Amino acid sequence: MMKDIATPSRTREIVEQFDLKAKKSLGQNFMTDVNILHKFVDATGMTAEDGVIEVGPGIGALTEQLAKRAKKVIAYEIDQRLLPVLDETLKQYDNVEIRHEDFLKANLDHVFSEDFQSVEHVYAAGNLPYYVTTPILMRFLEERLPIKTLTVLIQKEVGDRLAAKPSTKAYGSLSIATQYYAETEVISHVPANVFVPKPNVESSIIRFTIRSEKAVQVKNEDAFFKLIRASFAQRRKTLRNNLQSWSGNKEAVAQVFDLSGIDGGRRAESLSIEEFAKLADAWEIARTSSPL
Repeated sequence: MMKDIATPSRTREIVEQFDLKAKKSLGQNFMTDVNILHKFVDATGMTAEDGVIEVGPGIGALTEQLAKRAKKVIAYEIDQRLLPVLDETLKQYDNVEIRHEDFLKANLDHVFSEDFQSVEHVYAAGNLPYYVTTPILMRFLEERLPIKTLTVLIQKEVGDRLAAKPSTKAYGSLSIATQYYAETEVISHVPANVFVPKPNVESSIIRFTIRSEKAVQVKNEDAFFKLIRASFAQRRKTLRNNLQSWSGNKEAVAQVFDLSGIDGGRRAESLSIEEFAKLADAWEIARTSSPL
C-alpha cells in the first residue's frame, strides 16, 4: 500500500518527480505530518455519508485524508501545474473530483443541488494561504452556503483574530464578522516545521460551526458591519471619536449613545457583538431623525 502523501519522504518524492517549486505568490506550503491531518479531519465532524468541499488541495495531502473519511470530495485548485500531480497522488480515490477553478469565482449552486445530492451533509475544509483567507471564509459565511462546519488551516495570527473575545488585543471587526455567522474555535496550533517549504509563521486549525441563526438580529446588516469597521478604525480612539470622524455628525452620534445606553467613552475592543447590535440599531433610528 502506498505511503500517505503527508510524510516528509513521500512529499519529497512527489516534489522531485514533478519538479515542483512551491509558489510564494499562491502561499503554497505542503503539509508533512499525517497526525495533524488526522486531527484536522476529526475536527470537521464528517462521516462516511457526508460530502466535503476543499479549497486548495495542493499535492493532495489533506484531500487524501478527507477522501478516506467522506463519501465525496470536490476540491478546487487554481494552480494548473498541480493538476497532473493530483491525478497521480489521488488516483486510488474514486470519490475525489478536482476542479481547476478559482473557488471565489466558482458557481456553487449546482454543486450543492446536484453534485452532493447523494450525501447526508456537506462540510468545507482547506489549507488556506494568507492572501485569500478572509475572502474565502467570508464567501462560505456571507453566502450562507449549506455546510455544517468549515475547518481551515491558516496563519496563527489570523486564527487568533478570528476566534478572539472582547477586551483582547486580537479582537476586531474580523472577529465579529465571522462570529456573527459561526461559532469559532481554535482546535490546535501547528508548528512551521511540519511544512515544506517551512513558512516564517506558525499556523492554526480553526473550526467554524455554522449557526442556524445569526448571533444577533439587527435592523440593517450592512449598516451593522459599516459601524463596526468605523468603530475599530483607530483602536486607541473612543467609540465616540471614531464614529464622529466617520459620520461627521456629532448630534446623531450623541443620540446613538443615548438610545443604546452604551458609553461613548469606551473603546471598540471592549464591546460584545450584542452591544454592537444595540449600537447599530440605535444608529438606524438616529439616521432617520438626523440624516447622516
